[in-house]
Amino acid sequence: MTDSILIVEDDLDIANLMRVNLLELGVEIDHQVDGKTALQQALSNEYDVILLDVMLPNMSGLDICRKIRDERPMQIIIMLTSKNSETDRVLGLELGADDYMTKPFSVRELQARVRSQLRKVHALRQSHVPSQQPDEALNTGNLRIDQKTHQVFLAEQELVLTATEFELLHHLASHPGQVFSRSQLLESVWGYHHRGYEHTVNSHINRLRAKLENDATSPKIVQTVWGVGYKFNPQGVSG
Repeated sequence: MTDSILIVEDDLDIANLMRVNLLELGVEIDHQVDGKTALQQALSNEYDVILLDVMLPNMSGLDICRKIRDERPMQIIIMLTSKNSETDRVLGLELGADDYMTKPFSVRELQARVRSQLRKVHALRQSHVPSQQPDEALNTGNLRIDQKTHQVFLAEQELVLTATEFELLHHLASHPGQVFSRSQLLESVWGYHHRGYEHTVNSHINRLRAKLENDATSPKIVQTVWGVGYKFNPQGVSG
């Protein structure tokens, strides 16, 4: 199955540069410049990755991201933001973007980010292939993380996570008590270790806590180790 990417970018020079270099990955590419049209196309087709600019005619990329995430929790979205728009980057992540890139970005970085997200898509596809393998679920207390179905249950209630939130929780829960720095999580979950992208980890931790914790302001499961990073506390899901 050929991977498919939707580029939503109204700067034609940037869009063409992205298209030329992403075609080297052997993917199919569609392109839209209009926000409303892009949203319709994103929801009426199956794309493996959506590269989404923030500033667009007729509808902002932030609004598009929110609407896509409401309807398709597992859709991979990479936001494209300008170098100085930190607010847009944070908002994009809080609204459900899996990652972001600041313009201008290098061709190698673009290809590396997309490859990393496509690996998640491939893992998700594989999880839906019937298998004779034994149960691959990770069970800790009243938390169940099922890799085959990409489902998470807490006290028998299913949590609706994005693909990246699932990978982040699974990685932490697979190493209970171990503290991971943000750079380590970037490398393990996102597949890169570029400096300056710590907001990616912070925002995903916050979103994960909002879905996982009884009180996200006082987390018992995914805890902060100040000055170091984050850890999974198995006692927090002891039931």
